[in-house]
Amino acid sequence: TSPSLLLSSSSVGIDNFVLTPSVNLQAKRDIWVWGSPPSSSGNRRGFADAVVDNEHPHESHWAQFPMAPPDPIIGLTEAYLNDDFPDKVNVGVGAYRCDQGMPFVLPVVREAENELVAEELDHEYSGIAGCPNFVDVALKFAYGEDCVPLNENRVAGVQTLSGTGGLRVFGEVLHQFGHKHIYVPGPTWGNHIPIFTNAGLEVRKYRYYDNATCNLDFSGLIDDLRAVPEGSCVLLHACAHNPTGMDPTMEQWKQISNVAKERHLLPFFDCAYQGFASGDARKDAAAIRMFVEDGHNIALVQSFSKNFGLYGQRVGALSVVADTQDEAKRVLSQLKVHIRPSYSNPPRHGARIVSKILSNEKKTDEFVEQCMGMAKRINSMRIKLRNTLEELGSSRSWEHITKQIGMFAYSGMSKDEVVALREKHHIYCTLDGRISMAGVTSKNVEYIARAIYDVTEGK
Repeated sequence: TSPSLLLSSSSVGIDNFVLTPSVNLQAKRDIWVWGSPPSSSGNRRGFADAVVDNEHPHESHWAQFPMAPPDPIIGLTEAYLNDDFPDKVNVGVGAYRCDQGMPFVLPVVREAENELVAEELDHEYSGIAGCPNFVDVALKFAYGEDCVPLNENRVAGVQTLSGTGGLRVFGEVLHQFGHKHIYVPGPTWGNHIPIFTNAGLEVRKYRYYDNATCNLDFSGLIDDLRAVPEGSCVLLHACAHNPTGMDPTMEQWKQISNVAKERHLLPFFDCAYQGFASGDARKDAAAIRMFVEDGHNIALVQSFSKNFGLYGQRVGALSVVADTQDEAKRVLSQLKVHIRPSYSNPPRHGARIVSKILSNEKKTDEFVEQCMGMAKRINSMRIKLRNTLEELGSSRSWEHITKQIGMFAYSGMSKDEVVALREKHHIYCTLDGRISMAGVTSKNVEYIARAIYDVTEGK
């Protein structure tokens, strides 16, 4: 019987290759290794990592692939879509919805997009670092027009595949240049952990949130940061912490900055909600700007998915504050070295939309106003949800719902309560009790509140 060929790489040519016997110890069966003939010294050169399997001659190349576990958010959406209950509610996905529960495109985004179409631009590749004008306006948006390192050309910046791509690129750079671990808040956005793990870093946590009090565990946070190894990289959520929605005050941010200086830590900000959190882009960037003013050489990743509603365009930026222009150029070169074999260069359309808006004063004002409108709608739903729960006579405190900020409410519900919410009331949120307030509307907020009351009070 003709043996099947199982390829695991395609790294070299095949001239003069020969089949030689070997043993697969894990499978305990004979295999054949496809490699180059022995050299005069007896060593083989250029193995192609291919094997011939005599035991399963007709097995598919993919037959041994196990089924991977479903993504928790995607799986939640699929369960919601398969539910035929008429009043079902999805408050699991982190995407803004208008008060009718529909996807929302900012009018200024639509206007900019129409202008771009009329300009009949080409679809050539962008550079490895992305669209220069986009990078310029993105950094000014976060750091501020008067940022000293920015004006001194000491900030290395690149366009990335939204925040996720920037996190992965910087994780790889950290690993290459000696970092073995990164500290993230507990809890943090679920994707942070696999992103940094796959970049080669050990992910460690510092205390951030106290589930018992539904509040920031600031003393635990400070104690943990004081105990981390000197020079470690620490991930910080710039605003609207995901999933808790609980941010430090500016006074607390100042203490965090001081500890980071004492321990010579590398602050790495993840900024996914600037302008969307409070409705004020400057306020949402205040921690970033404070750290830069305090002399930290921070790293920053930005996403334009939530604030501009450009979820499917994958628009983001990654930047690093350096000591000198020369240092910034060298950092930039390393960022580009990691981008090139990963995705070569980023897409242009979404970046052009952001550039057109932020480089025009009138459009920027319109964006700020429309972003404020999204933030106000979410805050109004927070107030309505809390008030309704209190009016129902809940024995729990729901004050944290209105103290939190941004897209999510960290409800404090247990896993069993979340499951009951889904099974009894067809309301879908993540198992940690995180509710996407963007999915709460004036039409369903009372239904959601009554359902939460039912599963938390047992009534």
